[in-house]
Amino acid sequence: MASCNNGRNCSCSRCCIARGLQGPPGPRGPQGFPGVGFPGPQGPAGPIGPPGPAGAVGPAGPIGPQGVPGAAGPPGEPGPAGTQGEPGPQGPQGIQGPVGPAGADGAPGEPGPAGPQGEPGPAGVQGPVGPIGPQGPAGPQGIQGEPGPAGPQGEPGPAGPAGPAGAQGIQGPAGPAGADGAPGEAGPAGPQGEPGPAGPQGVAGPIGPQGPAGPQGPAGEPGPAGPQGVAGPAGPAGADGADGAPGPAGPPGPQGPAGPAGAQGVAGPAGPQGPAGEPGPQGVQGVAGPAGPAGPAGPAGGVLAFADFFALMPPDNAATVAPGTDVSFPQDGPNGDLTQIFRTGPSSFNLTNIGFYQVLFQVSVTEAGQLILTLNGADLAYTVVGRATGTSQIVEMAIVETTSVNSILTVRNPAGNSTALTITPLAGGTRPVSAHLVITRLR
Repeated sequence: MASCNNGRNCSCSRCCIARGLQGPPGPRGPQGFPGVGFPGPQGPAGPIGPPGPAGAVGPAGPIGPQGVPGAAGPPGEPGPAGTQGEPGPQGPQGIQGPVGPAGADGAPGEPGPAGPQGEPGPAGVQGPVGPIGPQGPAGPQGIQGEPGPAGPQGEPGPAGPAGPAGAQGIQGPAGPAGADGAPGEAGPAGPQGEPGPAGPQGVAGPIGPQGPAGPQGPAGEPGPAGPQGVAGPAGPAGADGADGAPGPAGPPGPQGPAGPAGAQGVAGPAGPQGPAGEPGPQGVQGVAGPAGPAGPAGPAGGVLAFADFFALMPPDNAATVAPGTDVSFPQDGPNGDLTQIFRTGPSSFNLTNIGFYQVLFQVSVTEAGQLILTLNGADLAYTVVGRATGTSQIVEMAIVETTSVNSILTVRNPAGNSTALTITPLAGGTRPVSAHLVITRLR
């Protein structure tokens, strides 16, 4: 059994032919005639034995024939760049692409300094205008001469046909650059022009220094086995190597039969309360229970009491109502409960119970003026109503709260006003006109 180049012991013909036990190199024998046998079928692989100890490295054997080149290894790190080669000659000009739209103008640069003024030449005598000859071909652009003095203005001749453009004159020296203007907005890129033909290949630059060696590429496929050389003498056996690392664990064995149940252990202490679970789905509607007994009757809603007091002009309110005095409503209209809302005089009215009352009144007056409700002699400031001009009515609608029994309500020309109010008689017609005070107890 031979030791393969993979560190394992086997008896296959391929491994043993490819490499024998490493011994000292023998002299190279004469080339044998090539055999005519065909390789036999591959035998089954033998069991893998434990790796033997590594033998001492023998001297290098003779170089065998060139094997099939292996796959290229990954590229090595690039070496430093070589020196720049001489530039090749410029290729011909490519076809001009269409011009993109112009960007916005930048701010004008500072003007360059003015050149020196040339000496004016003498003015020529104005000759008569000759007939226009045919347009000659344009000559080449001459060098720019010094400008002469302006001659007298000749009579304009008829415009001749435009001649072809002359060749480009020699470029004059550039003036000093003005300060850069603010960059304009970039115009959209024009379409790509057709690429010009490639210029000739430039002279190759000198080869740069050798870059560091790239990492070792993967081993190529082994070449065909050379003819069997004469076996050298066997080298001495190496010392036993150290035990190899344990192999990977084997797959788990089949499940053994269950053992008998153990005795019931003592119950442990209760664990902490777990988090609440997700709510379950809605249950089905339960059967309706029997109706409960009827509750006691609540207090009656709606209006608890009402009363209407009024005046007719004429004859009522014959005198004007001075500031700080009350309007009279001396006549009684309908009344729902005389014990709750009743008069105590021609212009004062008793509200028996504590509660909330809706109060409405309307009075026709001649002058511009105001009226206000009072409760127990005090003005209710939020109830002021009035008008500026004309002979229309003054109308009030408000909610009044009483906090004591038998409160007294009046309608008053507010104190501090300058005008005594005339309650208008026969307003708008021939019949006596009414003024009303309607009080309703809400609760």
